[in-house]
Amino acid sequence: MYSFTVTLMALVNTYCLADGKTVAGMFRSHTARENNGQYITRFLYHGENGLMAYRLDNVPLAVHKEARLLLFQGMQGFENLSCLDRVSAAQLSITLSTEEHNQTIPRQARPQTWHVIYADRYTCQEEELADVQEDVGFQLTMLNPDSAGNPTDHFSAEEAGLHSFFFLLILAYFVASCIYMQPLWQALYKGGPMHTVLKVLSTALFLQGLSVLLNYIHMAKYARDGVGTPLMGNLAEFCDMVAQVQMLYMLLSLCMGWTLSRGRKSQIKPLQWDSSPTSTALAVGGVVTQGALLIWEQFEDTEHHSYHGYHSVPGLLLMVLRVSLTLVLASVLYQIISAERSTLKRDFYLSFAKGCFLWFLCHPVLVLLSILFSEHQKEKVITIGVILCQSISVVILYRLFLSRSLYWEVSSLSSVTLPITMSRSQRGRY
Repeated sequence: MYSFTVTLMALVNTYCLADGKTVAGMFRSHTARENNGQYITRFLYHGENGLMAYRLDNVPLAVHKEARLLLFQGMQGFENLSCLDRVSAAQLSITLSTEEHNQTIPRQARPQTWHVIYADRYTCQEEELADVQEDVGFQLTMLNPDSAGNPTDHFSAEEAGLHSFFFLLILAYFVASCIYMQPLWQALYKGGPMHTVLKVLSTALFLQGLSVLLNYIHMAKYARDGVGTPLMGNLAEFCDMVAQVQMLYMLLSLCMGWTLSRGRKSQIKPLQWDSSPTSTALAVGGVVTQGALLIWEQFEDTEHHSYHGYHSVPGLLLMVLRVSLTLVLASVLYQIISAERSTLKRDFYLSFAKGCFLWFLCHPVLVLLSILFSEHQKEKVITIGVILCQSISVVILYRLFLSRSLYWEVSSLSSVTLPITMSRSQRGRY
């Protein structure tokens, strides 16, 4: 079931193309008439010298249709307006009468979202269209001013700075890998009580790093042409989702396995991944639920990025699921800690709880905090905050499971049959 979920997620992400700020398509009279205007795209402009440029394939046909682009600063109450009221309410109306045209966006004191809608002479007609008109091919390019004030920046205001953030994050991953790759590889090669946990953590961290790299590649090309490489962006989102699923399965399996093993009074494998049919079933159930919500969210939210906000029903359900899982894990860990007499073991479980809670709660908490920020800051707060918090969570878990001074002592207190003990001979080996 797990492999089926992952495969389905891959297929969904492969065929869901991301939106760019250079938009190409067809102006369709039928679509505009059915929807009281054909919605094209949105862009968050800031400052002055913002620019929107268009290019048409068939200018005479556009002139015959009396084609126009309508620009709106806000969409509140838009659905309640009649067709004629919508057309007349546009802040800017651009007649499509030339092959190319550059439209300067009025200066604004703060970043503002502009919505672009197509309309023509047939949009508000009550009668049926007498003849089927051909569609008009187009290309729109939206540009914000760069640091010098020139309109060359393809990034919308809510995306500004993410490119530099991903570059710095790649640099941090590279430096950390140069420092810690060899000790980590040695720990994985030697095995030990937490070998499976370290493998899952390493895989999740690798997928997160790969997601950051793919996002950077996509945004580097996006900065040049406003389109980027949508496949790279989709693969980045897919890698992040697989990492989320893996971490969820590991954390649930560990907590449930520890609880069930304590109930059986087992001292053979303390603090290890003690799988059982019940713990596996609970972990798989959580994984399937989260995987289904992630896939649903891809269909609901057309603006594809790794950390969605709260704009869709599956997004809200994912928030509820993460909070619910946090409460379940808190209850399980509280039962374990309250019954544990060893101080070292209690410290182990408390550190583990910190890593779990930070992983699950960072996204819901940041979504709530983003309400306090302006529109152009929300996505950056969620994206940067979640990536940093989850990276810190992985570091906490790594230090916990690799620590000689904490975990190895805890292991040695419970059983002399463990591969790792505190005897001098084995301490020298490790």
